[in-house]
Amino acid sequence: MAIHTSLVQVEAEVVKYTLSAQQAELLRQVAAAPGALTIAPNRSNTAWALRQRGLIQQSGQAAVVTSDGRYFLKHGKHPKEVQSEKDRLAGDAERAARAPADGAELVSRLRATAYGQLTVPDPGPQTRGRWRAAYYDALHHDRVPAGQKLRWSGRQRGDCAFALVDEEAELAAQPQPVHAIAIPDTIDRPHQLVRATRKAIGRSKSAVDTRETAGVIPLNVSRAQVERALRILHALLTEVERRGYQVDARTDLQHGQALHEMVVVIRGHDFPLTLTERTTKVPHEPTTQEIRREQQSPWTRIPKYDHAFNGRLELGAPAGSRHRHVYTYSDSARWTLESRLGHLLRDLEEHVTAAEGRRGKERLQKAEQRRRWYATVSQARQQQVDRHRTTFLNEQVQAWRHASEIDAFCQAAHARAADGMPSSEEEIAWLRWAEEYAERIDPLRSPLRPPPDPPSSREALGKFLQGDLDAHPWPFDSRGRWSPPDEDVSPV
Repeated sequence: MAIHTSLVQVEAEVVKYTLSAQQAELLRQVAAAPGALTIAPNRSNTAWALRQRGLIQQSGQAAVVTSDGRYFLKHGKHPKEVQSEKDRLAGDAERAARAPADGAELVSRLRATAYGQLTVPDPGPQTRGRWRAAYYDALHHDRVPAGQKLRWSGRQRGDCAFALVDEEAELAAQPQPVHAIAIPDTIDRPHQLVRATRKAIGRSKSAVDTRETAGVIPLNVSRAQVERALRILHALLTEVERRGYQVDARTDLQHGQALHEMVVVIRGHDFPLTLTERTTKVPHEPTTQEIRREQQSPWTRIPKYDHAFNGRLELGAPAGSRHRHVYTYSDSARWTLESRLGHLLRDLEEHVTAAEGRRGKERLQKAEQRRRWYATVSQARQQQVDRHRTTFLNEQVQAWRHASEIDAFCQAAHARAADGMPSSEEEIAWLRWAEEYAERIDPLRSPLRPPPDPPSSREALGKFLQGDLDAHPWPFDSRGRWSPPDEDVSPV
């Protein structure tokens, strides 16, 4: 029986009718049973898959095969799958008539879409042929617009997908080729750090570990890989400086201990680098001393494995660094470390570019927050000045009205005297004082001037502002003049 992969759409859900070997075997056993077959608990998931496909019916642990299940065993296909294929082919001629008549119509339809893409879901032979003919007509009769490409997938089976692609945009979106860094066979004039490292290594015949040595490149490699490691580092450091970056060997204090690093500095961003040789776990060969010590002290244990250098170099961030996943390359089955040096530098440069982009975005956000804060302070200051002047104006209006009323009173008193009612000296003195007082309090008897502005300190503006008053430098000087430290904010 042939069991093949097929996807069929049934009631708006894609149902997979393919059976695994375990599912096909259980279906045959259920069909061959003289009655209901009892499903073992460890096969309940397999039975559930058959039940979902409608191939068996199950009551409790007892299962029987359905007519669809017998059809599947006989023909290797689900009847619904067969019916779906018949339905697809039944409308093939009608769908083919709606396909583009030629390449010009195909290109016109593509250009009318939002992204220049069209997908024809699993067409029948006639429909697929019409779309294929339109595609080749567009190619052979120059229907494709200049600077664009027409692409098509699904020539034989599955969905037909057409796309009108902008060649320049596609080319611009492709990653730029990585510049390869040449590794010299011999080093005639080694980089100064390579020279210092070679001097520190000396003529040692054992494994080399310079990670605790100041002023050199951190290395941890076998003696056989030393020259190769130095040639790689010489090529890398020379290229770093050729591009205008800096290389520095530093010693910092970390957790009370000296930390020696070689750092590549790209536009103010530091990237410590170390080169190590990877290790492989190998069975440990006990020494005579270890065997004797274990015999004398039974509680001691001889290690089962050793970690031996395997010749595969790794260059990148030191172990435990948070940037280890950003820029670390090593020998692998597909490439050597020498071929990855250009990728390593590209990663460093991309990391710097991304960090500068984030920093620039943060600066813009902070500048916008600062601008809004100063605008709020300016608005609060305007409200404070307006309120202060309104109070002063109201006081002037009240004084003017009061003075007018006093003048009217004095005039009425003088009119009474003119009508024949004599005024005493005391009354005349009182009216004279009242007239002088009205003149003093009347604001219109002298030039009008605005009141001096109120204080502009944080305390004075506190009731007009919401939020942190100390978020940015205060924009008013000691005389109350608007003088923010930024040029991108508007004055009061």
